[in-house]
Amino acid sequence: MAQNQFSLFKQKFFSSFFITQALGALNDNIFKSALLIFIAFRAGDELGLDSDLLNNIAAGLFILPFFLFSATAGQIAEKYEKSALIRKIKVLEIGIMTLAVLGFFSSNIWYLLGILFLMGFQSSLFGPIKYSILPQHLSDKELLGGNGLIEMGTFLSIIIGTVIGGVLIGFDDLGIKILCSLLIIVSACGYWASRHIPETPSAQPYLKINWNPITQTWRTFQYTRQNKVVFLSILGISWFWFYGAVFLTQIPNFTKVSLNGNENVATIILATFSVGIGVGSALCEFLSGRKVELGLVPFGAIGLTWFALDIYFANPSSDFIGELGPSAFLAQDGAIRTLINCAFVGIFGGFYIVPLYALVQERCEKSHLSRVIAGNNILNALFMVFAALLAAICLGNGMTIPQFFMLTAILNAVVAIYIFTLIPEFLMRFLIWILINTIYRVKKTGVENVPEEGACVVVCNHVSYVDALIIGGTIRRPIRFVMYHKIFKIPVLSFIFKTAKAIPIAGHKEDPELLNKAMYTIEEALNNGEVVCIFPEGKLTTNGKMNDFKSGVERILEKSPVPVVPMALQGLWHSLFSRKKVNKIIDRVKRLRTKVHLVVDKPIAANEATKDSLYTVVKGLRGDKP
Repeated sequence: MAQNQFSLFKQKFFSSFFITQALGALNDNIFKSALLIFIAFRAGDELGLDSDLLNNIAAGLFILPFFLFSATAGQIAEKYEKSALIRKIKVLEIGIMTLAVLGFFSSNIWYLLGILFLMGFQSSLFGPIKYSILPQHLSDKELLGGNGLIEMGTFLSIIIGTVIGGVLIGFDDLGIKILCSLLIIVSACGYWASRHIPETPSAQPYLKINWNPITQTWRTFQYTRQNKVVFLSILGISWFWFYGAVFLTQIPNFTKVSLNGNENVATIILATFSVGIGVGSALCEFLSGRKVELGLVPFGAIGLTWFALDIYFANPSSDFIGELGPSAFLAQDGAIRTLINCAFVGIFGGFYIVPLYALVQERCEKSHLSRVIAGNNILNALFMVFAALLAAICLGNGMTIPQFFMLTAILNAVVAIYIFTLIPEFLMRFLIWILINTIYRVKKTGVENVPEEGACVVVCNHVSYVDALIIGGTIRRPIRFVMYHKIFKIPVLSFIFKTAKAIPIAGHKEDPELLNKAMYTIEEALNNGEVVCIFPEGKLTTNGKMNDFKSGVERILEKSPVPVVPMALQGLWHSLFSRKKVNKIIDRVKRLRTKVHLVVDKPIAANEATKDSLYTVVKGLRGDKP
């Protein structure tokens, strides 16, 4: 039985790195939560300044260093051994937390805002390492689960830090003493955990560092733009941080002026949002079958818009003064609805962000990954600065926070449509993911028999119009499907097939030109090391039994002698998209949620594969069920 993502904790690297980064996130959020609550409920009145303005200044000061220092940090992460860099960054964190203690004891808001800037600087140094170190220790199969756990750990730390910081700042002098002690203890524990991270070799030891932040930032952007899918994924990640910055920054004041809640209610709302992201991140591997499933990204985008809109509809007013404690707040109409919305915004945020990070790590050239991550951090900073500026403009001109959440939800839909139009692969994978997780219940056996790299031909029995979607949604590697041209042209499915670069084909008598073009494309794909899937029967079964295999597979292997991977689909004859005729309504209903089994056998050498031998193997794999 395949191990799940939690087995990664058995690895010395992953457990040590997980604790190190989680404790760093915990410390950040103890400090930030305490500071934001202090601003929202105390400092604004004491200084005579608008708390909305102070909150947005705080958000801008924390993310500004990512813009200023990320390009240099990416080069440093590329050039030097990463475990030693992490330890030095954790020492810096201890120093910054020591300065933060002085700020809380003096209650100097401007000094504390300066410390927040230093925390952003320390985080900007760690950012390129955080995501570029994972592919150096984890396999491609482990990347999605590893990223999911890192995001889960980060947001669990946000939950705990948010609660601790928010609660302690409400206990006056005693709370501040405990808060300051925790900041030092947690940073020291983070340094201790970092000492157990194994050595991680430099990716570019001879890299000459360009210390000019302006020119290097431009070069870093050029690195990120080299791969279109990676660059647009980074734009998607940056948009998520825009979206997240809006919620995390505005929730304290949203609680006060829209929900009539006090600082404890604000802490609960922030924690609910963060729990949601942690849960969504952890669920990604389960929902995607241990592979980078791009279909989760549109799914996440839909949820981010839907539930944010409902926050507005549940709380259209904005004229309270923040008096209610948790019990009184929960007794109000719409309170539970708001909490549920915040939780689902977080959950769908996890579905959205984790596959994007894993995709960047998987498809980016490893020698440039730290610099690409640095470019990602720069764009994240720009988007978060824009979020702060937009919030300041909108809220400063009379827009309420619920209205601002509604605007953000609408913008999210626009951005998602734009990205998915530029990269239709996301939408294509979403449609496949919906298909195989709603209409079908897919079981898979032997999928590890498909080679991790190199060219091969996959052969399978042909039972339904969606055979290619089920196979493509189950196998980790991208597959070029060869399919009858009339199936290729079916509405909706045609979009998926074209996006997946399927190869339409016809019989020699029907369209010899299309046949020759298809054979040339197949040969070209195999020469490029791709996986090509053919259905040697040449047509769908009309009675549930396998048709004889055509000689086309032998012709392909003659020109491109690559391994052949036999597989068989079981159960699809009884499903919705087969040619089986059903008259009774009850039988039509039974065709929904059909149990389907994909069985994959070990590769067969090209010189041992004939149409007759492959027919025998696939028929055996099919078993008793067509």
